Amino acid sequence: MNIKLVVVGKLKEKYFKQGIAEYAKRLSRFSKFEIVEVPDEKAPESLSDSEMAQVMAKEGERILSKIKDREYVYALAILGKERSSEEFAKEIKDLTTYGHSDITFVIGGSLGLAPEVLKRADTQISFGRFTLPHQLMRLVLTEQIYRAFMINEGSPYHK
Repeated sequence: MNIKLVVVGKLKEKYFKQGIAEYAKRLSRFSKFEIVEVPDEKAPESLSDSEMAQVMAKEGERILSKIKDREYVYALAILGKERSSEEFAKEIKDLTTYGHSDITFVIGGSLGLAPEVLKRADTQISFGRFTLPHQLMRLVLTEQIYRAFMINEGSPYHK
């Protein structure tokens, strides 16, 4: 099984890197795990709607270039479907049971994901309506992926 995160921007904070590295190490017994960073599009603080669309489109092209046809894609989006950890674990288990061994999660830039990326996604997932820093979201997502494998293993980690 292969789990991939395609994310916009670089992770700078050492404490986030350390947390992600810890969960990535734990995940390695279940799956190959990789994070692919694509550059964020530099933009001024205040953008018009068309400038925002251009930034999202450029980031979207970079994201889509890192996704292969056979990959099952989760797009992280505020308007996506919320799941419990148990529901998410069952989804991951079902995907692998039905032949999806390449699962990709996409975290967009500060403006969100381009419509083309959302269209390519097989499903959208939301971690609630809170706005979280993208760097923190990487850590939360990596932990939840690890938690899903632990739930599927019947481990007490989840409790």
